[in-house]
Amino acid sequence: MDKLKYAVHINKIVQDVTCENQNCYKILQLLLNTLYTIAETDKNLDMVLGVFKLRLLCILGFAPQVMECANCKEKEKITSFSIKDNGVKCKMCTKQDTSTIEISQSTLNAMKYTVTAPPKKLYAFELKDASLEEFKLVTKLYFNEKLEKEYKLEGMSAN
Repeated sequence: MDKLKYAVHINKIVQDVTCENQNCYKILQLLLNTLYTIAETDKNLDMVLGVFKLRLLCILGFAPQVMECANCKEKEKITSFSIKDNGVKCKMCTKQDTSTIEISQSTLNAMKYTVTAPPKKLYAFELKDASLEEFKLVTKLYFNEKLEKEYKLEGMSAN
C-alpha cells in the first residue's frame, strides 16, 4: 500500500506541473523511471520521492547550485544548503545566512548525483539514517518553496 501511496503522490505532482499537449518528454521519462523504481525495487520510498522532487525541479528550471558555494563559489568545506540562495554554502558563508540547513558530505554527494546523473541511473545510490533525513528535509523544503505549494502524502506523515 505504501508503494501505491507514493506512486499516486508523484502522479499528482506531475499533473500539477504539466499541461495537456505540452512536450514533457523529460518529465515523462522521470515519472516512468520513478514508478519503475517504486514498483520493482526495495529502495527507501522517501529517498525515491526526494530524488524525484529534486530532479523534477532541475527539469523545470529550478536546479540548485550544488557544485560550489552559491555565494562565494568555494568548492570545499560545503556544510549547508540555503533555500533562499538556491544552493549549497561553504562554512564561512553559512555563518552569514541563518536560513541554511546543515548537510553532511553524503547528503551533498546525493544532491550532486541527483542533479547530474543520467536518467536511467538516477536511483543507483543509497542513503542511510541521518543523511536520508537531511536529504528528505532539503528536497521537501526546496520543492515546496519553488513550486509555492506544500505537497503531503495522503494518509501519511508530511514529506
